[in-house]
Amino acid sequence: MIKGVLDDIKNIDTYLFPDYSRQKNYTVVLEKKKQYPDKWLIGSMPGFAFNIARKMLKLDQYLMDLILEENLIHSLHNRIDIMLEQMINNYARTGVDAVMFPEDWGTQNQTLISPRMWQKEFYPRFVRLCSIAHKKNIKVFMHSCGNIGAIIPGLIKAGIDVLQFDQPDLHGIDNLAAYQEKSKITFWCPVDIQKTLQKKNETIIRAKAREMLDKLWKGRGGFIAGYYGDNKSIGLDPEWQLYACEEFKFHGVISNYKQHNN
Repeated sequence: MIKGVLDDIKNIDTYLFPDYSRQKNYTVVLEKKKQYPDKWLIGSMPGFAFNIARKMLKLDQYLMDLILEENLIHSLHNRIDIMLEQMINNYARTGVDAVMFPEDWGTQNQTLISPRMWQKEFYPRFVRLCSIAHKKNIKVFMHSCGNIGAIIPGLIKAGIDVLQFDQPDLHGIDNLAAYQEKSKITFWCPVDIQKTLQKKNETIIRAKAREMLDKLWKGRGGFIAGYYGDNKSIGLDPEWQLYACEEFKFHGVISNYKQHNN
């Protein structure tokens, strides 16, 4: 049985949150900065309010409480945001280039809550935390699974710099490219781990890698060619992602040459 740390949202006042305010706990980040001065350093975060709160209560209970216990949920989110602000400020003192958090907002078809509820309860929190990071010259990266097309414009407006999707085909490459026409947003994606890699077809995989480079790497934000790090969990031999990696590397060199010589 999976159980959250809170049996009941009414117990939030007695729950002791982790203390992320102590700067001495971030010495390992300083060490990494010294060890790899030429690398892009990303500070890991456990999520924003949604990802943390839903695991504290268990997802089904949390989704009900979002509607039935609005004031208590709002209070819980506020306490989480204070904790996250402390984390961002301490990461800033270590000199990280970005912070990154996971927050799975979608099923394969839609977001877990209505876009209207997201806009009311979560959008202002994203704005606040992204603003804190940006004032410290830190970029904000977000991973999310599922179809979250309904809230992508809000995420971009709130200040998310990079959206990391393992299923870009769920949104449509053309749709992702359309967001870049109006906004400076970068997408970090492997070839789709469910729709494309599962075909186990070298020609299709290579073609998709080229499409992603051609459509998303245009300087209106950008594209980071990704690699899904757990082939075993998606039931694939590493060779299928190797084709994508080769195409990202070699077609990317050609595309970069063309962009700078046209």
